[in-house]
Amino acid sequence: MPGRTLAIGDIHGCDHALDTLLTEVDVQPDDTVVVLGDAVDRGPGTKQVIDRLLQLRQQCHLLFIMGNHEEMFLNAMAGGEWLGPWMMHGGREALESYGGSFDDVPEEHYEFMRSGLNYVDTPRDIFVHANLTPGVPLEQQPGQALRWDRLTAMEPPWPTGQRVICGHSPQMSGDPLVFPGWVGIDTMAYANHGWLTCLDTGTNIIYQANQSGHSRTGYPQ
Repeated sequence: MPGRTLAIGDIHGCDHALDTLLTEVDVQPDDTVVVLGDAVDRGPGTKQVIDRLLQLRQQCHLLFIMGNHEEMFLNAMAGGEWLGPWMMHGGREALESYGGSFDDVPEEHYEFMRSGLNYVDTPRDIFVHANLTPGVPLEQQPGQALRWDRLTAMEPPWPTGQRVICGHSPQMSGDPLVFPGWVGIDTMAYANHGWLTCLDTGTNIIYQANQSGHSRTGYPQ
């Protein structure tokens, strides 16, 4: 029997939520875990989150998609123009988790962020951090759409019939955003009363955990 395909939304440095979620999901060696990006920033445990994902990579098939926060992190580390905005949007918390300096970030963590994919394409689903531009082939999608454009819930279904599973567009309700052909699973893990969401793409079961260590399961509405 093939393993499950599990999509995890924006973790944003919420290490306790991630640990609780992975315990609840009970990832097996033949599972594929797709992390939809924005693993870093905002929450208190960016270093711990990436350490855990590196460990998870040894336990199953892990696919990591680059989010806009990884893009900002790498730009800021290189002294780019996003250093100031990044620091104001969760970068300060990320650096503090390492000890306060870019020099404290292990090279293995930078390499993990640099390895982020633009998207993951399977026969049933397309996994992306943010959005897709209609009418543009996957391999030609612009970075602006892939990592930055928010969902409007008016996006058309992808013409191949594949479902698009994404993060980036925060849902204050704590529930995934579901509309024809799309599922958005950024449920604001870093916010008060927010949840980190994992979607089992085969069964459509939703697993959720928060930074306080609570968990719940259900189905997207």
